[in-house]
Amino acid sequence: MSTVGAETTTRDAISGRLSGVVYDRIVDMIASGAFPLNSRLPTEMELSERFDASRPVVREALQRLRDDGLIVSRQGSGSYVKRRPEADVLQLVPVGSLADVQRCFEFRAGLEPATAALAAQRRDDPDLDRLAAAMQALENCLAEGHLGVEEDSNLHDEIARATHNQYHVSVQASLRSHVIAGMNVTRSLSLRRSQAQLRAVQDEHEKIVEAIRSQDADAAYAAMKAHILNARNRMFEGI
Repeated sequence: MSTVGAETTTRDAISGRLSGVVYDRIVDMIASGAFPLNSRLPTEMELSERFDASRPVVREALQRLRDDGLIVSRQGSGSYVKRRPEADVLQLVPVGSLADVQRCFEFRAGLEPATAALAAQRRDDPDLDRLAAAMQALENCLAEGHLGVEEDSNLHDEIARATHNQYHVSVQASLRSHVIAGMNVTRSLSLRRSQAQLRAVQDEHEKIVEAIRSQDADAAYAAMKAHILNARNRMFEGI
């Protein structure tokens, strides 16, 4: 990589981290009521001064907030608070990590549907046995009122394993700690809100596994895509 390319990559990485910090601080202010629901956010320049950050960094943070459905922009009027996260969200996510958790969901929404589709094409009988065992472990957690984060992560690992492609397996393994962090938040929130929400999550898993069992790659892709996006939305559900 050239010196210029390396400098650009480093600069982009620093900008990404800083925008994540601004993102988290704005979310915290929305949650606390400092930026009330339906209120207009300060301008980019005002936010830049408030957080001692450049306008491009603030602009990137605002785009992330729009992507996550927390704010909405109105032409010629500015950005407005659309949803307010519950205090539970900020209790479950380490300070300064909410943006990273959301970006992990975003990355998984691009990766794991393709993993599920390939698993549907290549799974064999031992794979199906392991998927059935993983699903049963999750059912047991649901029946006993356990969180089931480890069991949920294991199911996703088994789907990657069913691709018989070491790259899918290794990428899934490398993401494990980040995936578990997101699952801990969404499953904890569902458990706190109602048993019905955990059942809904389990039903999403059932659709994925059934599509893999039926060797329906398109259905597996769609079911996994819906599951990951729903998980991401559950971060701020019911607000």
